[in-house]
Amino acid sequence: MKSGKMSSTGLALIAAGLATAVAIRAKRSRNGYDFRGKSVVITGGSRGLGLVLARQLAAEGAHITLIARDEPELRRAAEDIHHRQPSADVLIVTADVGERDDVERAVARTIAHHGRIDVLINNAGIIQVGPLDHMKLSDYNDAMKTHFWGPLFLVLAVLPHMRNQRAGRIVNISSVGGRISVPHLLPYSASKFALTGLSDGLRAELARDQIVVTTVCPGLMRVGSPINAAFKGQRAEEYSWFAVGSSLPVMTISGERAARQILAACRRGDAELVITVQAKLAVLARTIAPGLFSGAMSLVQRFLPSAVGPEGDVAASGRSAGSGRAPSAILAPMYAAARQNNEL
Repeated sequence: MKSGKMSSTGLALIAAGLATAVAIRAKRSRNGYDFRGKSVVITGGSRGLGLVLARQLAAEGAHITLIARDEPELRRAAEDIHHRQPSADVLIVTADVGERDDVERAVARTIAHHGRIDVLINNAGIIQVGPLDHMKLSDYNDAMKTHFWGPLFLVLAVLPHMRNQRAGRIVNISSVGGRISVPHLLPYSASKFALTGLSDGLRAELARDQIVVTTVCPGLMRVGSPINAAFKGQRAEEYSWFAVGSSLPVMTISGERAARQILAACRRGDAELVITVQAKLAVLARTIAPGLFSGAMSLVQRFLPSAVGPEGDVAASGRSAGSGRAPSAILAPMYAAARQNNEL
């Protein structure tokens, strides 16, 4: 009898929670969220998706802080934004998100310059491509520093300010690789899974502080990222399959379209956004038929380049791994995006 009572009470609490969540969501959708005048921090903002997001936010009148490790890249990104929006308020901060002292210094500089932080977009990322046999512990450590510890350090640093404001938005850019694991991307997928779990938990815990957390899991995007990815094993072959997969228009989405979807999800306060139909279908397939999906991934693995000797343990950037191959017509969209988004 007691267990029946507890079950009924539990179901009632769950139903009440769902009803409340639906009501809050509806209210947010009606009110929307205006980025004009908001202070927005974007990590990994010097190139790729981060730069595309910054352009769109600057066009909406947001005050932007771009955080990245490379100062020349940051300067070029700021020049790009000012060229498009001469009156844009853009602060650049050189920092490694995997270092907590760097993060706290970057947040302090943002507060000093903009006076507040309204939106945090954890976008910084690295991509390591290659067989399991060539991945070292340092590869997993680097991925976790960038994709898990970095976002956590940023969240912990901005939380006191957002709590004082009784408002805030946090967008964590995970990946479809943070919902399904992809062969030859193990450090990337493992660390993105960690970020997805962190982001989901943060949303639940921070709701009472009026801080809305959105988890974004993009599929393949045309932003030019293969140029700066790291490749191991048969480096030229690994680069080829990854670059082709990141270039096909039918299989990928442009950075501009992806950024618009991300900002719309942030406005609405969505819990999660999975970008591209292909990514949604893959997540669904993994959910309802994990055994079959795993078998399909094993089949994919057979067609990927095999491991080689110790020479394959040395990573090369896409810039050098693909340098011996002229950009073919099939790779033209990826190279065009790379030129446009400061990846080159």
